[in-house]
Amino acid sequence: MPGLTEPGGNVRPPRWSGFLRDCGELVAMTTPLMASGRLTRVAGLVMEATGLKLAVGSSCSVELPNGNRVDAEVVGFSGERLYLMPTNEVWGLVPGARVIPVEAAQALPQNGRVSQPRRRGLDRAKQMPVGAKLLGRVLDGAGHPLDRLGPLQTEHSAPLHSRPFNPLGRMPITHTLDVGVRSINALLTVGRGQRMGLFAGSGIGKSVLLGMMARYTSADVIVVGLIGERGREVKEFIEDILGPEGLARSVVVAAPADTNPLMRLQGAAYATTIAEHFRDQGKHVLLIMDSLTRFAMAQREIALAIGEPPVTKGYPPSVFAKMPQLVERAGNGNEGVGSITAFYTVLTEGDDQQDPIADSARAILDGHIVLSRALADQGHYPAIDIEASISRVLPNLVSPQQLRLVQRFKAHYARYQRSRDLISVGAYASGNDPALDQAIQIHPRLDAFLQQGMRERQPYATSITQLNALLPAENVPLTAQ
Repeated sequence: MPGLTEPGGNVRPPRWSGFLRDCGELVAMTTPLMASGRLTRVAGLVMEATGLKLAVGSSCSVELPNGNRVDAEVVGFSGERLYLMPTNEVWGLVPGARVIPVEAAQALPQNGRVSQPRRRGLDRAKQMPVGAKLLGRVLDGAGHPLDRLGPLQTEHSAPLHSRPFNPLGRMPITHTLDVGVRSINALLTVGRGQRMGLFAGSGIGKSVLLGMMARYTSADVIVVGLIGERGREVKEFIEDILGPEGLARSVVVAAPADTNPLMRLQGAAYATTIAEHFRDQGKHVLLIMDSLTRFAMAQREIALAIGEPPVTKGYPPSVFAKMPQLVERAGNGNEGVGSITAFYTVLTEGDDQQDPIADSARAILDGHIVLSRALADQGHYPAIDIEASISRVLPNLVSPQQLRLVQRFKAHYARYQRSRDLISVGAYASGNDPALDQAIQIHPRLDAFLQQGMRERQPYATSITQLNALLPAENVPLTAQ
């Protein structure tokens, strides 16, 4: 409504303008409406809430009578009921407790009034701290420091879950990666951007082998995800296996076995997010995750808790969907961008290589290194079963001459192993099989070649030189890249 014109041409403001200004000030002082729900059921790992409509993956908080809160994440729904999974302890929850979306909960001051609601961010993807200032730090699955070195000073953040990578946009694997372990360098050559599985039972030495690769691998940045392992092993891996030199260029994300399954899942995703950030900065990253099996078990716990039916030895279908989603985030980036070379440990229960998780992992990885309990019992370290192990990109990385040399090595080793019992009891007479005679003669040197001390580093070029000297019948040129 236009103002009134006074004599002289001046415009007088309408008389109700002051009233509107006073109303605006009153509205600014009032408490805005805030969506919230109520807790209706807590059963095992799952909480049920009604009164809210949130997307799967959204974060919320459940109020406790003492004023504290339990953080939770939406993992599913059925009709009007939301299924929540807590990220910390649930002691003190009561029926009917208020459930608040996390963005609104963060705006609540101590007196319970909403001061600055941020409704636009309710559906925003969860952001996690990333950046160079994480190097040398130890974090939990939520991005909080565990090393008592003070708060993180990062300036960047990245979404916890990234979009699927266009397979046609990836650079091919064309460069070898020096991991410092002779048997892997020479016989199971790893390429930059490859995803390898480390298959082993308990107590065979997988952590020691991972530590060797963490210290000796030619990489700009190392990201270690310790998922679902014993809490005691976290400190031992950092101090004894990784060491100060390895930790200085590393970021460690630890979600041990006593954390809830949601944090174990998030810890694996967070470690991958950190590796992706460094890859996008042009860095060559080594991602070590121990273990992929514990990641699958965490997803199984969540899926069974919300009612998903098991299909294969107690594992529901979502487990076999989550694993490739995690693994496919590693690898080479676009042209001109860095790479993520990943090693995932896979626990084989009872040394059963046909375990459903092990079988699924073999199908989605670019090769596998199998550790043998029989070799470990003999004091043979690293206890790599060279017959059962394979690198799928090796033929693309080495020359035809070197490939034939690797095949000759495995042929001699396999021939001896097939006749090992006859040789041990003296049932084999020399001269009956010239190829076996040659395998028996050379076997001690093959066995020594496969062994290496924990503190001993073998560069790639040296490994190939020693392999060439071991089987001199083939003249194999060095092909280190």
